[in-house]
Amino acid sequence: MMSASASGSAATPRDLGFRMPAEWARHDATWLTWPRPEGISFPDAFDAIPALWAGLAKLLAEGEHVHINVFSPDHETGVRAALNEAGAPVDSRIHLHPFPAYEPWCRDHGPIFIRNESELAIVDWRYNAWGGKYPPCDLDDDVPRHVAKLLGLRLFSPSMILEGGSIEVNGEGTLLTTEACLLNKNRNPNLTQKEIEGYLRDYLGVEQILWLGEGIVGDDTDGHIDDLTRFTSADTLVTVVEDDPADENYELLRENSRRLAAMRDLQGQPWNIINLPTPGRVEKEGQRLPASYANFYIANEVVIMPSFNHPNDSMARDILQELFPTRRVVAWPALDLIWGLGSFHCITQQQPALL
Repeated sequence: MMSASASGSAATPRDLGFRMPAEWARHDATWLTWPRPEGISFPDAFDAIPALWAGLAKLLAEGEHVHINVFSPDHETGVRAALNEAGAPVDSRIHLHPFPAYEPWCRDHGPIFIRNESELAIVDWRYNAWGGKYPPCDLDDDVPRHVAKLLGLRLFSPSMILEGGSIEVNGEGTLLTTEACLLNKNRNPNLTQKEIEGYLRDYLGVEQILWLGEGIVGDDTDGHIDDLTRFTSADTLVTVVEDDPADENYELLRENSRRLAAMRDLQGQPWNIINLPTPGRVEKEGQRLPASYANFYIANEVVIMPSFNHPNDSMARDILQELFPTRRVVAWPALDLIWGLGSFHCITQQQPALL
């Protein structure tokens, strides 16, 4: 294990030529954390969740290996039963590991993979359950270390709290994030914006950090970027826009669009910006949920986009299909999942192939 501060003397991943690849770069695998009925993510609505995870794992396994973190031997029994019922290829393409986590949001607590020309490594950011909202989270925080040991990978451990859903990279030196999340004092109260940017550069190998403002209404992560704006290629991104001026998201999304229009890439060129609609107001029991088509996951052969039984589902899918012509865009029902306040990008973490 290696550790260094953003200004420390030890070699950082950037010094060693590491960078975080874009999500569309070839994967060796996808990592998932299987939810528990004892967890807090799906109150009074857990029954539909195991089949959802099993179906997702089966779909992903068509194009890459799938690694699943399970909580205990008893938990594994239930996981295997759900996978077998779905006809998923357990043990051949889908692999179970005794790496416990309280909640299933692997994007945020799982390993962040980086690579250089000869080596794959993991950055083990600290994790505090979105600003200490849902303790305990010590087991979730340990997952990257378990994965690094399993795979025999070098582990870099910066002393900064960061969730994977709060950052978006294009693999060519640019990282996109939000002020609402990364500058929130419930994460790293002792770090300045400049210091946070230093950690991102040192540990993810990026050259510029671009900042959007607020996240969508209902997002308990304080504004993760993966509900707002996503890269679809090195120079193209999709960003969520709301057409209804009466909607709570209307103005904050307009502000983010204004910021994006003023941003430039490392060559000084404007970004190719594609608008993505919203599914409108999605709620349950009077609570607005953070439903967003931007929370899609780019796998080797498919792009898994959440659908919400809304007329805009097909429009969003068509937009993404045009942007990912070599992959099949699957609009996967997400109303059960969004009750946990996250969607398909939130529960997945890519393990890139070594070049």
